[in-house]
Parts: sequence; C-alpha cells; structure tokens
Amino acid sequence: MKKIYIVTGAAGFLGNNIVRQLAENPENEIRALLLPNEKTDSLEGLHCDIFRGDVTKPDSLNDIFEIEQINAEICVIHCAGIVYIKSKYNPLVYEVNVNGTKNIAAKVLETNAKLVYVSSVHAISEKPNGEMITETKDFDPDKVEGQYAKTKAESAKYVLEMAEKKGLDACIVHPSGMIGPNDFSNGHTTQLIIDFVNSRLVAGVRGGYDFADVRDVADGIISACDKGKKGECYILSNRYITIKELLDVVSEVTNIKKIKTLLPMWLAKFTAPLAELYYAILKQPPLYTKYSLYTLTSNSNFSNKKARKELGYTNRNLRETVADLIIWLKEQGKIK
Repeated sequence: MKKIYIVTGAAGFLGNNIVRQLAENPENEIRALLLPNEKTDSLEGLHCDIFRGDVTKPDSLNDIFEIEQINAEICVIHCAGIVYIKSKYNPLVYEVNVNGTKNIAAKVLETNAKLVYVSSVHAISEKPNGEMITETKDFDPDKVEGQYAKTKAESAKYVLEMAEKKGLDACIVHPSGMIGPNDFSNGHTTQLIIDFVNSRLVAGVRGGYDFADVRDVADGIISACDKGKKGECYILSNRYITIKELLDVVSEVTNIKKIKTLLPMWLAKFTAPLAELYYAILKQPPLYTKYSLYTLTSNSNFSNKKARKELGYTNRNLRETVADLIIWLKEQGKIK
C-alpha cells in the first residue's frame, strides 16, 4: 500500500530531519508544508513535494490534503509550532500552537488519516523532588509554566479529546530538548554552541536538561506513524545533561579550551531581562531568559521506557551528536 506522509513545519529543525529520514525510502510520498514565504534551504535536494500553507488558515491547507489514491496509507506528522521562551506574551504562539493544531485535527478527520501530534515534555506537569516523569493523559495548562508549555498542554488535551469523542486516529509524542545537525534556524542550544566555539561565550550557567539527538526523535516519530497506538502518548527523551557537560564535549570535539566560569543561577536570573534585550538587538535567539533558566533548574527526569518498548526508540551517544553538529556547522560556515 502506498504511504503518504504530510509533514507540517517541515522546514523547521525537527521537521526537516523527519523529511530527511522519510526521504531515504524513495517509495514514500512526502508532502512538506511550509509557510507562504518560508525559505526552502533546509529541504534543498530532498525527495519531497513542497506545499505552501498556514495551519492557522484552514483553506490554505486544502491542496496538501487533497489526495486521490483510495488505498493510500496517510500519516500526518504535525510539527508546526512556535517554540517560545521569551517573557513577553505573544498571541501568535496560541494561534499557531493551539488553533493551528485544531485545524490540522479537523483536516485529518476529513481525510481519514492518522495523526502523530508533536507535543513537548513541557506539556507534562513537573513532578517534585526529581521523581521520574512518565506519560500522562491529564494535561492542564494551569499546571505547567510558561506560555509555550501551556499551549502545548492545551493542544495535547484537545487531541486526546478528539480521539475519544470523534474517533480521531491520533497519538502524541513528547520530545525533550533537541540537539544535532540541520538546525538552519539556529535554535537556542545550537546558538549556545555557536557562541561558545566562536569565543563569544565566556561563562556558562549551572543546571541542565534532558537533551536528545534530533535524528533519534525523528526516528521515534516516524515509528509512531506505524506503531503508535490511538490515544496514547510517548516521551522521546534521552538523559539529563548539564550545560557544563555539553560544553565540555564540544570542547573535546573542537579541541578548544573548556569553560571554567559558571554563573550562579541567582545571578543568571537577575541578568536575564538584559540578556533578552541584548539578543533582541542582535536579532538572535536569546540564550537565557527567565523561562529558559527555570527549565534548566526544573525536574527533567523523563522516562522513555514506553517509547523504547512500543516504538523501538533508541538514543545515540552525546559525543556522536555533538561531533555531527560541529561538522554541519562548519559546512554551513557558522563556526570558525
């Protein structure tokens, strides 16, 4: 049976890595959704058909969902979303992350397809005292911190309700923090590494998070298209990695001096508003904000046991991830 994959947010960090994995099989039909004026650099040379549309505008999605094959197996991977760590409220985050997801769910129901909704571990309420965090079906925006997390929690709740009440064939994946190659938009962790290698970062901060290789996450999501069960959730995490450990591995791979100065968290939080302003002037993703610093001190003890068992999810070594990222950054001319 012919397989058709519709990938929203296809030009993004995770989205383009998913398309890359899918494109390894020439028999797959891959439909990549990009915004009307979005650049195609991240998909250049890949086996996929590019469609233009906006998840917040249902009529713009008609073309990508127009499928003639009667016996085709269709999976919609909904990656489109705004990862937002700034302090100021942004109404577009809600419009894309919540209303955009509702529009995609409606189209999936009309098409009789399967939906793999890409949520985030941030949608899951934090447990106290480092207690292991596992999958849940109880999503409550009031129990999570930050606008991004709240929109992801609301959307996850909606998808599960549609699965139960309307028969939507959908499962949810919750990636943790992601690092790796093909980050054309310079996400926050990629920017951190770029600044460090280019000698613009002279001090780190204490704390850390769960970082997974974006390619492992992409593999897990593609596996969910076949193996993910209706109404189920899967955490796609790796392990807790301190910022110091991450930068130390970068040092080893690039043969540059290690960061010796680590700012205490109270000082980092005190200067966070100035850091947001500084990066806004540079028009670069902010490295540290009130929310990102909260994240670095939050409980990130996530279990991916369920994803390993049901999806065959695996993790590669951190050094391999960093080495591949450094090679890609050099090829792109982003580091010396």
